[in-house]
Amino acid sequence: MTSYLKADCFYYPDHVKKAGYLKIENGKFGQWSESEPEGADIIDYSGYQIAPGLVDTHIHGFAGADVMDNSAEGIHRMSQGLLSTGVTSFLPTTLTSSFEQLEKVSATIASVAEDVKGAKIQGIYFEGPYFTEEYKGAQNPIYMKNPRLDEFAAWQKAANGLIKKIALAPEREGVAEFVSTLTEQGVTVALGHSNGTYEEAKKIVDAGASVWVHAYNGMRGLTHREPGMVGAVYNIPNTYAELICDGHHVSPVACDILMQQKGHDHVAMITDCMRAGGSPDGDYMLGEFPVIVENGTARLKSSGSLAGSILKLKDGIKNVVAWGIASPEEAIRMSSLVAAKSVGIDDVCGQIKEDYAADFIVLDNDLELVATYLDGNKVYQA
Repeated sequence: MTSYLKADCFYYPDHVKKAGYLKIENGKFGQWSESEPEGADIIDYSGYQIAPGLVDTHIHGFAGADVMDNSAEGIHRMSQGLLSTGVTSFLPTTLTSSFEQLEKVSATIASVAEDVKGAKIQGIYFEGPYFTEEYKGAQNPIYMKNPRLDEFAAWQKAANGLIKKIALAPEREGVAEFVSTLTEQGVTVALGHSNGTYEEAKKIVDAGASVWVHAYNGMRGLTHREPGMVGAVYNIPNTYAELICDGHHVSPVACDILMQQKGHDHVAMITDCMRAGGSPDGDYMLGEFPVIVENGTARLKSSGSLAGSILKLKDGIKNVVAWGIASPEEAIRMSSLVAAKSVGIDDVCGQIKEDYAADFIVLDNDLELVATYLDGNKVYQA
């Protein structure tokens, strides 16, 4: 089955194509052309823009579901709900927990990964448990410990090889060997929830780590004598910084400074969304902790600390453009291709490219989401 998308512009990986026609054939992207193909079946989005489906590489929950619920039904609900945020690919993200619970959750995600009907599961992200308590955030410190290769191997076996990314604190014992081994296995290692120094962070980047967990949040800050984790984020090249652009986790000015330091091509916009995303304000749980959601934030009841976000990735795009720190093209790329590249899944998602699955979104001129498509089929209409 062949059709052609007609729109005012198309966001390609390294440029924006103007008004034209994009071929969709058997659920995959084909070639773009400036003139209308003769006798073609046209999907007319005149006045609108076409962007690649968004990729959320750090997300704990949505639509009332949490990855740590260990519920197949919950993963399905999350996948379906994310279509309303423009996300077409994601990494279900765990929290620091017991070995046994993480093993069970890995198996549950793996059991449904091929069957979800909404946003596609492109892997699993383990946020923890190898963190340190000083910057624990909304992670439970009773499970924090030094990394073990045998534990990870068991989780990866339960996950049927789906774990694509794991986050840890660089100052823990045995991290360098752990990181170099996982990197050789093709697993992306991220650094965060850490009181590490600049040198400790650099040592583990040299061992293979390449991503910074929600930059600024959950990490030792920068001072003029100890650049700390934030200094490492700024200064160590060829690494990707996750960034939550909800206006609560990081100020627009700090977001701008990070983008200037890293370049837009090394900032991966994420949500770190928890179960209350897409749901009303009120009382929720994040893992084992009670959370109150109000005024655009999710906060631990015990301390008032931020506990993930309720951000929708489509709104992160609008925010950074409204703040004047990224163009629409840059914002879309940070939320799709750069995010996919940061975990090595840009070969299957995150860009409009010939022979890739036709996962895309339709935006109006205010960058509001109009529709979401998977494999060339409309699956969400705003």
